Amino acid sequence: AIRAEDASALARARQACEAELDALSRPAERSGAGEPAPARTVAAAAARVQANLALVSVPGEHAYAEALDALEAGLSVMIFSDNVPVHQEVDLKQRARRSGLLVMGPDCGTAVVAGVGLGFANVVRPGPVGIVAASGTGAQQLMCLLDAAGLGITHCLGVGGRDLSERVGALSALSALDALEADEATELIVMVSKPAPQAVAARVREHAGRLSTPVLTVLLGEHGEHGEHGEHGELGEHAGTLTRAVEGVLTARGLPAPVWPSWAPAEGARPARHGVLRGLFSGGSLCDEAMGIAAERLGPIRSNIPLRPGWALPEDLRAEGHLMIDFGDDRLTRGRAHPMIDQTLRLERLTEELADPGTGVVLLDVVLGHGAHPDPAGELAAVLEGAQTPVVVSLCGTTADPQGLLGQAERLAACGAEVFLSNAQAAARAVELATTGIEVTP
Repeated sequence: AIRAEDASALARARQACEAELDALSRPAERSGAGEPAPARTVAAAAARVQANLALVSVPGEHAYAEALDALEAGLSVMIFSDNVPVHQEVDLKQRARRSGLLVMGPDCGTAVVAGVGLGFANVVRPGPVGIVAASGTGAQQLMCLLDAAGLGITHCLGVGGRDLSERVGALSALSALDALEADEATELIVMVSKPAPQAVAARVREHAGRLSTPVLTVLLGEHGEHGEHGEHGELGEHAGTLTRAVEGVLTARGLPAPVWPSWAPAEGARPARHGVLRGLFSGGSLCDEAMGIAAERLGPIRSNIPLRPGWALPEDLRAEGHLMIDFGDDRLTRGRAHPMIDQTLRLERLTEELADPGTGVVLLDVVLGHGAHPDPAGELAAVLEGAQTPVVVSLCGTTADPQGLLGQAERLAACGAEVFLSNAQAAARAVELATTGIEVTP
């Protein structure tokens, strides 16, 4: 910190500081077995290895300074950190766009760049599809379903869940679309996001329409589906389900949609029972998609990330009726690991819901891949075994993931869960169980 009497004194002090930092960032002279001094700034570290991308994962209040250092050094940035103020996000993205760089995030949980997974990332095959995602687990679900269908990706560029908000204005989404347009290996682009404000959505559609590469837009949480083709390179929009969007990609490539994998309970499905639907999610995008599907038949779904403001849960996350909780929401990850790493909060709530006679069915997601818990099914099985409540699991992963997709699926099925690779199919099955024998008004 510098306290100066006037601008001239401040300038001299800053010059002195810069000289000191520059000296510290230079490798120390070797003498014998001595090693270079460690780099003390992002820029200095990047210069040593000629990097062009920095991954920032520090507490949110410190992320801006590190990302700014990277941008000023000419690096694009992936900001894994959450709880970053939105005005700082806007400033970083404006700077990046002016410099021809890309800011992925803040709260960008997933990216794949040239085959290298960053953050939470599944092991997927290479292929012709590029992904732009304002959605972490939404991107993972897309990649995993494409992989199951035999189709791979070039890159998955996350932009952070707020990028298509009115305040941010899709700054990184537009840059990411341009980056994939410039990539000769990308033959088709899929963009996934929560529904955006009308003006922002129009800006993105207009931009996509000017590209030569076809673009398919997926809007999570909206009811219905649009299948019409857009102008120029646009393939149009698919609202609601990632599964149908992937099927649209396969159709565009002249490929048939497969029968998506599912695993039945080892001892038969638990009988449906009268009660409410309780969804306990680690992925916000998967939760959004499931709520959109459930709301069509069940009506209001209470949540901490509600589809409508009037459906918001109170601070204690408890309410009568159907509800779905995103345990990965920023408010629940302050000072603790993400639930894809540490399932403690969700396991505690799962135990309560299974013991509640008013619970008709429980819907869970389990997300595999690098960065995630090494054996999430093993932890869940300890709670699920012996329960009488029907449980449906959306399992997001690939056969090459380190946890082992088949082993995880079989472990969950062995303790009575119905398991689906498609999150949309899992949500539809949970709704079916919740409405068995009940008169439902659409």
